[in-house]
Amino acid sequence: MDEKKKNNFKDKKILVVGLARSGIGAANLLSSSGVSVTVTDRKSRSSLEDQIRKLWPSVKVITDGNQEEVFDVSGMIVVSPGVPLDIPPLIRARAKGIPVIGELELAYQVVTGETRNSELATPAFIGVTGTNGKSTTTTLVDLMLKKSGLKTLLGGNIGTALTEELLKAVSGQQSAVSEIPVTEGCQLNADYIVAEISSFQLEAIKEFRPGIGAILNITPDHLDRYDSMNDYINAKARIFENQTSEDYLVLNADDPVIMKMANEKLKMRNKELPRIAYFSREKEVEGVYFKGGKIYCNFHNPGLQTLNSELIGVDEIRIKGVHNLENTMAASLVAIISGCSYEAVKKVLRDFPGLEHRLEFAGEVNGVKFINDSKGTNAGAVAKSLEGFENVFLIMGGMDKGSDFSVLRNLIRKKVKLLILLGEAKEKIAQAIGGAAEIRKVRDLKEAINLSISKASAGDVVLLSPGCASFDMFADFEDRGRKFKDAVKGISNEKDRLKCI
Repeated sequence: MDEKKKNNFKDKKILVVGLARSGIGAANLLSSSGVSVTVTDRKSRSSLEDQIRKLWPSVKVITDGNQEEVFDVSGMIVVSPGVPLDIPPLIRARAKGIPVIGELELAYQVVTGETRNSELATPAFIGVTGTNGKSTTTTLVDLMLKKSGLKTLLGGNIGTALTEELLKAVSGQQSAVSEIPVTEGCQLNADYIVAEISSFQLEAIKEFRPGIGAILNITPDHLDRYDSMNDYINAKARIFENQTSEDYLVLNADDPVIMKMANEKLKMRNKELPRIAYFSREKEVEGVYFKGGKIYCNFHNPGLQTLNSELIGVDEIRIKGVHNLENTMAASLVAIISGCSYEAVKKVLRDFPGLEHRLEFAGEVNGVKFINDSKGTNAGAVAKSLEGFENVFLIMGGMDKGSDFSVLRNLIRKKVKLLILLGEAKEKIAQAIGGAAEIRKVRDLKEAINLSISKASAGDVVLLSPGCASFDMFADFEDRGRKFKDAVKGISNEKDRLKCI
């Protein structure tokens, strides 16, 4: 979008659909500028009390079902990522010419609209997408940029809505916050906006154009939402849909799905192509690659110094695992393209301990290590996690997202001593994996942990990597991970108490 184009949000009645974090952020950002905002959600008002309390008082709230008439009179509709775009009220609204965008697109249009201070440049967007590793990679990029002295704003699918972060940043610069002219042109004192982006968010973009877009990997996921794997791939591909020759696209050269998709999509374009850089565990590429226990940078940008040298030894990187090697290479490449120094990149890689619920060490009992990978919510994530361990007691199960668990059979046969299943998907997983390992089905997480303790020996690993969503038994993956860690801590404390008796 033209940086001088004015966003006329204030002239519209805007409907926000879905009262989760993105919906709250979008509604408050718009309401802060005096825009007329209504939020609608299918859930009951009583179940949404906590969310409603977070809204600005001027936001109108409609609950207990999406009233179709409120869609028809809206000047613009902002859809939360969890809301499918094919529900009837949205189909009808688009047919009437009512713009329907997502919260990510709203944030982008606000930031790139007409500026209020021409002395400050509009920050560039960095977007990271993929099936697995998004949060870790996005966090690493943000830390590397900060370590190089660059100013950043972090948000998106990583946990905090971008619109919420924008409102915090701008309101902090105002002497009075009764009405913040955010939507008239949001000028931030930042060099980069670093965003973790899901396929759901990319579905609803129109003009979103990251200066640097990265696709980490693509494996089957969310097939409960998409009609086919191809639809999921197409959603991911939208991250570079609006990029030009001024922008960079970072791709995993080892991922055949990504390479096929990128080649096909880019050949079909009738406009200039983004500049492409790669990361790879398997071969030397123009970008960042792994060879002989070290990571090398072989990146050439006509506008920057040519870089072709050793970056860091893998043994120096604090976070371990095959998947984290890919995450660190992707993050390093994005950061170097952004202007980060080698020293800043290396410092972060040496110090970063990893994120909670992503292959997080949860404790050790009698020589048995417990690993919390609650964020592993698809078969691809489970596979990446298993690659780093031997003698595994694997806890899987939860709410199925349409995954094909049979792809795990060979790896489970090699790595897993006991497969412990729980939740709604346990029968499906058992049928898909049957014969590859001993299987036990349990009622809940506590029983799974107790069973693993009774069977495991010193040197074994108990790995919670569910391969499923958590909503059948937990509030979210974080709740599931915390309960796992609490249970392990309880066992450890009990062992210590018994030693003292």
